[in-house]
Amino acid sequence: MTTGCIGLVLARPARLLGTEPFFMEFIAGIEERLAERDLSVLLHVVGAEDAEIAAYRRWAAGGVVDAVVVVNRTADDHRPAVLRELGLPAVYVGEPDESAVPAVRTDDAGPVGEVLSYLLDLGHRRIARVSGPEALLHTRARTAALLAGCAEAGVEPVVLEGDYSEESGAKLTAALLDAPEPPTAILYDNDVMAVAGLGTAKARGVAVPERLSLVAWDDSTLCRLASPALTTMSVDVHQFGVCVAESVLELVDGSPVTERWSPTATLVPRESTAAPPA
Repeated sequence: MTTGCIGLVLARPARLLGTEPFFMEFIAGIEERLAERDLSVLLHVVGAEDAEIAAYRRWAAGGVVDAVVVVNRTADDHRPAVLRELGLPAVYVGEPDESAVPAVRTDDAGPVGEVLSYLLDLGHRRIARVSGPEALLHTRARTAALLAGCAEAGVEPVVLEGDYSEESGAKLTAALLDAPEPPTAILYDNDVMAVAGLGTAKARGVAVPERLSLVAWDDSTLCRLASPALTTMSVDVHQFGVCVAESVLELVDGSPVTERWSPTATLVPRESTAAPPA
Protein backbone atom coordinates (compact mmCIF):
# COMPACT_ATOMS: atom_id res chain seq x y z
CA MET A 1 0.00 0.00 0.00
CA THR A 2 1.37 3.41 -0.94
CA THR A 3 1.01 6.62 1.04
CA GLY A 4 0.98 9.08 -1.86
CA CYS A 5 3.65 11.17 -0.13
CA ILE A 6 7.35 11.81 -0.73
CA GLY A 7 9.25 13.17 2.27
CA LEU A 8 11.68 16.09 2.21
CA VAL A 9 13.39 17.26 5.39
CA LEU A 10 15.30 20.54 5.32
CA ALA A 11 17.78 20.92 8.17
CA ARG A 12 18.21 24.68 8.13
CA PRO A 13 16.83 27.68 10.02
CA ALA A 14 13.19 28.21 9.00
CA ARG A 15 13.83 31.97 8.66
CA LEU A 16 16.13 31.30 5.70
CA LEU A 17 13.36 29.59 3.74
CA GLY A 18 11.40 32.83 3.75
CA THR A 19 14.23 34.76 2.10
CA GLU A 20 16.06 32.19 -0.05
CA PRO A 21 14.18 31.44 -3.29
CA PHE A 22 16.15 28.28 -4.18
CA PHE A 23 14.23 25.69 -2.20
CA MET A 24 10.81 27.09 -3.03
CA GLU A 25 11.60 26.79 -6.76
CA PHE A 26 13.16 23.36 -6.21
CA ILE A 27 10.12 22.04 -4.35
CA ALA A 28 7.78 23.51 -6.99
CA GLY A 29 9.61 21.51 -9.66
CA ILE A 30 9.28 18.29 -7.64
CA GLU A 31 5.60 18.94 -6.91
CA GLU A 32 4.77 19.70 -10.54
CA ARG A 33 6.03 16.32 -11.75
CA LEU A 34 4.71 14.31 -8.80
CA ALA A 35 1.25 15.86 -9.16
CA GLU A 36 0.91 14.14 -12.51
CA ARG A 37 0.85 10.88 -10.52
CA ASP A 38 -1.29 12.23 -7.64
CA LEU A 39 1.74 12.26 -5.34
CA SER A 40 2.71 15.16 -3.09
CA VAL A 41 5.68 16.39 -1.04
CA LEU A 42 5.59 16.20 2.74
CA LEU A 43 7.96 19.00 3.84
CA HIS A 44 9.46 19.10 7.32
CA VAL A 45 11.87 21.84 8.46
CA VAL A 46 14.26 21.09 11.34
CA GLY A 47 17.30 22.70 12.89
CA ALA A 48 19.94 19.98 12.65
CA GLU A 49 20.83 16.55 11.29
CA ASP A 50 19.79 14.67 14.43
CA ALA A 51 16.29 16.11 14.17
CA GLU A 52 16.21 15.13 10.49
CA ILE A 53 17.16 11.56 11.35
CA ALA A 54 14.48 11.49 14.07
CA ALA A 55 11.91 12.53 11.45
CA TYR A 56 13.00 9.65 9.19
CA ARG A 57 12.57 7.21 12.07
CA ARG A 58 9.04 8.46 12.76
CA TRP A 59 8.11 8.32 9.08
CA ALA A 60 9.47 4.80 8.67
CA ALA A 61 7.74 3.53 11.82
CA GLY A 62 4.41 5.05 10.81
CA GLY A 63 4.57 4.27 7.10
CA VAL A 64 4.08 7.96 6.41
CA VAL A 65 5.99 8.30 3.12
CA ASP A 66 6.87 6.09 0.16
CA ALA A 67 10.38 7.56 -0.22
CA VAL A 68 12.46 10.56 0.78
CA VAL A 69 14.59 13.12 -1.04
CA VAL A 70 17.89 13.81 0.74
CA VAL A 71 19.57 17.17 0.11
CA ASN A 72 22.69 18.97 1.34
CA ARG A 73 25.08 16.03 1.63
CA THR A 74 27.82 16.63 4.20
CA ALA A 75 31.33 15.34 4.72
CA ASP A 76 30.30 13.35 7.82
CA ASP A 77 26.82 12.35 6.71
CA HIS A 78 25.04 9.80 8.92
CA ARG A 79 21.78 9.83 6.94
CA PRO A 80 22.54 7.17 4.27
CA ALA A 81 23.36 4.54 6.92
CA VAL A 82 20.23 5.37 8.91
CA LEU A 83 17.99 5.22 5.84
CA ARG A 84 19.43 1.84 4.87
CA GLU A 85 18.83 0.60 8.42
CA LEU A 86 15.22 1.79 8.25
CA GLY A 87 14.66 0.43 4.76
CA LEU A 88 13.33 3.81 3.70
CA PRO A 89 13.86 4.36 -0.06
CA ALA A 90 15.77 7.55 -0.87
CA VAL A 91 16.99 9.67 -3.75
CA TYR A 92 20.11 11.71 -2.95
CA VAL A 93 20.69 15.14 -4.41
CA GLY A 94 24.11 16.63 -5.16
CA GLU A 95 27.38 14.87 -4.41
CA PRO A 96 26.79 11.11 -4.04
CA ASP A 97 29.14 8.33 -3.01
CA GLU A 98 28.87 4.56 -3.00
CA SER A 99 26.72 4.72 0.15
CA ALA A 100 24.25 7.22 -1.29
CA VAL A 101 22.54 6.04 -4.46
CA PRO A 102 20.35 6.52 -6.43
CA ALA A 103 21.28 10.15 -6.94
CA VAL A 104 20.74 13.25 -9.03
CA ARG A 105 24.26 14.58 -9.32
CA THR A 106 25.49 18.16 -9.56
CA ASP A 107 28.61 19.54 -11.25
CA ASP A 108 29.95 22.29 -8.99
CA ALA A 109 33.55 22.38 -10.23
CA GLY A 110 32.85 23.18 -13.89
CA PRO A 111 30.77 26.32 -13.26
CA VAL A 112 33.37 27.64 -10.78
CA GLY A 113 35.98 27.32 -13.51
CA GLU A 114 33.72 29.22 -15.91
CA VAL A 115 33.13 32.18 -13.61
CA LEU A 116 36.79 32.28 -12.54
CA SER A 117 37.92 32.43 -16.19
CA TYR A 118 35.44 35.25 -16.76
CA LEU A 119 36.79 37.28 -13.84
CA LEU A 120 40.41 36.62 -14.80
CA ASP A 121 39.71 37.68 -18.39
CA LEU A 122 38.28 40.95 -17.07
CA GLY A 123 41.60 41.50 -15.30
CA HIS A 124 40.72 40.64 -11.69
CA ARG A 125 43.52 39.28 -9.54
CA ARG A 126 42.18 40.01 -6.03
CA ILE A 127 39.28 37.58 -5.92
CA ALA A 128 37.23 36.55 -2.89
CA ARG A 129 34.41 34.11 -2.27
CA VAL A 130 31.69 34.10 0.38
CA SER A 131 30.82 30.41 0.60
CA GLY A 132 28.08 28.34 2.11
CA PRO A 133 28.74 26.12 5.15
CA GLU A 134 32.04 24.27 4.76
CA ALA A 135 30.54 20.96 5.95
CA LEU A 136 28.47 20.70 2.76
CA LEU A 137 30.00 18.60 -0.01
CA HIS A 138 29.00 21.04 -2.74
CA THR A 139 30.67 23.88 -0.81
CA ARG A 140 33.87 21.86 -0.61
CA ALA A 141 33.69 21.02 -4.32
CA ARG A 142 33.33 24.70 -5.25
CA THR A 143 36.15 25.72 -2.90
CA ALA A 144 38.48 23.07 -4.29
CA ALA A 145 37.72 24.15 -7.86
CA LEU A 146 38.34 27.81 -7.03
CA LEU A 147 41.63 27.11 -5.27
CA ALA A 148 42.85 24.90 -8.11
CA GLY A 149 41.91 27.44 -10.79
CA CYS A 150 43.47 30.32 -8.90
CA ALA A 151 46.66 28.37 -8.24
CA GLU A 152 46.97 27.70 -11.97
CA ALA A 153 46.52 31.42 -12.65
CA GLY A 154 48.97 32.46 -9.93
CA VAL A 155 46.22 34.10 -7.88
CA GLU A 156 45.63 33.65 -4.14
CA PRO A 157 41.90 33.95 -3.37
CA VAL A 158 40.25 34.69 -0.04
CA VAL A 159 37.43 32.36 1.01
CA LEU A 160 35.14 33.22 3.93
CA GLU A 161 32.48 30.82 5.18
CA GLY A 162 28.91 32.08 5.29
CA ASP A 163 25.56 30.46 6.05
CA TYR A 164 23.45 31.68 3.09
CA SER A 165 21.80 34.40 5.19
CA GLU A 166 21.53 38.12 4.54
CA GLU A 167 23.38 38.76 7.79
CA SER A 168 26.42 36.69 6.84
CA GLY A 169 26.51 38.20 3.35
CA ALA A 170 26.61 41.71 4.78
CA LYS A 171 29.05 40.91 7.60
CA LEU A 172 31.55 39.02 5.46
CA THR A 173 31.46 41.58 2.66
CA ALA A 174 32.27 44.27 5.23
CA ALA A 175 35.19 42.19 6.48
CA LEU A 176 36.52 41.80 2.94
CA LEU A 177 36.21 45.52 2.21
CA ASP A 178 38.03 46.34 5.47
CA ALA A 179 41.05 44.19 4.51
CA PRO A 180 44.36 45.94 3.76
CA GLU A 181 44.03 44.80 0.14
CA PRO A 182 40.29 44.42 -0.47
CA PRO A 183 39.15 42.24 -3.34
CA THR A 184 38.10 43.69 -6.67
CA ALA A 185 35.67 40.80 -7.24
CA ILE A 186 33.54 38.71 -4.87
CA LEU A 187 31.75 35.46 -5.76
CA TYR A 188 28.86 34.49 -3.46
CA ASP A 189 27.41 31.00 -3.01
CA ASN A 190 23.80 32.18 -3.19
CA ASP A 191 21.68 35.14 -4.23
CA VAL A 192 20.67 36.35 -0.76
CA MET A 193 24.27 36.85 0.40
CA ALA A 194 25.13 38.56 -2.89
CA VAL A 195 22.29 41.08 -2.62
CA ALA A 196 23.29 41.76 0.98
CA GLY A 197 26.89 42.25 -0.14
CA LEU A 198 25.73 44.74 -2.77
CA GLY A 199 23.90 46.68 -0.06
CA THR A 200 27.02 46.74 2.10
CA ALA A 201 29.16 48.02 -0.76
CA LYS A 202 26.65 50.80 -1.50
CA ALA A 203 26.49 51.80 2.16
CA ARG A 204 30.28 52.17 2.21
CA GLY A 205 30.42 54.16 -1.01
CA VAL A 206 32.12 51.35 -2.93
CA ALA A 207 30.85 51.64 -6.50
CA VAL A 208 29.69 48.45 -8.21
CA PRO A 209 31.07 47.54 -10.71
CA GLU A 210 33.54 50.43 -11.05
CA ARG A 211 35.48 49.47 -7.91
CA LEU A 212 34.02 46.10 -7.02
CA SER A 213 32.52 43.31 -9.16
CA LEU A 214 29.94 40.97 -7.61
CA VAL A 215 28.74 37.55 -8.81
CA ALA A 216 25.83 35.59 -7.30
CA TRP A 217 24.99 31.88 -7.47
CA ASP A 218 21.36 31.01 -8.39
CA ASP A 219 19.63 33.42 -10.74
CA SER A 220 16.53 34.40 -8.76
CA THR A 221 14.36 37.47 -9.17
CA LEU A 222 16.44 39.08 -6.42
CA CYS A 223 19.44 39.19 -8.77
CA ARG A 224 17.50 40.59 -11.72
CA LEU A 225 15.81 43.33 -9.68
CA ALA A 226 18.96 44.47 -7.86
CA SER A 227 20.52 47.75 -8.94
CA PRO A 228 22.84 47.16 -10.64
CA ALA A 229 21.48 43.78 -11.75
CA LEU A 230 23.74 41.00 -10.52
CA THR A 231 25.89 38.80 -12.70
CA THR A 232 25.03 35.23 -11.74
CA MET A 233 25.78 31.58 -12.13
CA SER A 234 22.28 30.72 -13.28
CA VAL A 235 20.67 27.35 -12.52
CA ASP A 236 17.28 26.14 -13.76
CA VAL A 237 16.19 25.25 -10.24
CA HIS A 238 12.66 24.31 -11.28
CA GLN A 239 13.99 21.78 -13.80
CA PHE A 240 16.37 20.52 -11.11
CA GLY A 241 13.31 19.65 -9.03
CA VAL A 242 11.65 17.96 -12.00
CA CYS A 243 14.77 15.78 -12.50
CA VAL A 244 14.66 14.74 -8.85
CA ALA A 245 10.95 13.87 -9.15
CA GLU A 246 11.68 11.69 -12.21
CA SER A 247 14.16 9.67 -10.15
CA VAL A 248 11.70 9.43 -7.25
CA LEU A 249 8.99 8.07 -9.55
CA GLU A 250 11.31 5.38 -10.88
CA LEU A 251 12.26 4.49 -7.31
CA VAL A 252 8.69 4.10 -6.01
CA ASP A 253 7.72 2.16 -9.14
CA GLY A 254 10.45 -0.36 -8.41
CA SER A 255 12.20 0.43 -11.70
CA PRO A 256 15.96 0.90 -12.15
CA VAL A 257 16.72 4.54 -11.30
CA THR A 258 18.57 6.39 -14.03
CA GLU A 259 21.59 8.39 -12.88
CA ARG A 260 20.70 11.99 -13.63
CA TRP A 261 22.54 15.30 -13.48
CA SER A 262 21.01 18.56 -12.39
CA PRO A 263 20.98 21.41 -14.94
CA THR A 264 24.46 22.92 -15.14
CA ALA A 265 24.99 26.41 -13.74
CA THR A 266 25.90 28.85 -16.51
CA LEU A 267 27.28 32.35 -16.38
CA VAL A 268 24.86 35.21 -17.03
CA PRO A 269 26.84 38.49 -17.15
CA ARG A 270 24.98 41.61 -16.03
CA GLU A 271 25.79 45.09 -14.78
CA SER A 272 27.52 44.09 -11.51
CA THR A 273 30.78 43.01 -13.16
CA ALA A 274 33.41 44.94 -15.09
CA ALA A 275 37.18 45.27 -15.35
CA PRO A 276 38.87 46.21 -12.06
CA PRO A 277 40.02 49.78 -11.45
CA ALA A 278 43.32 50.59 -13.09
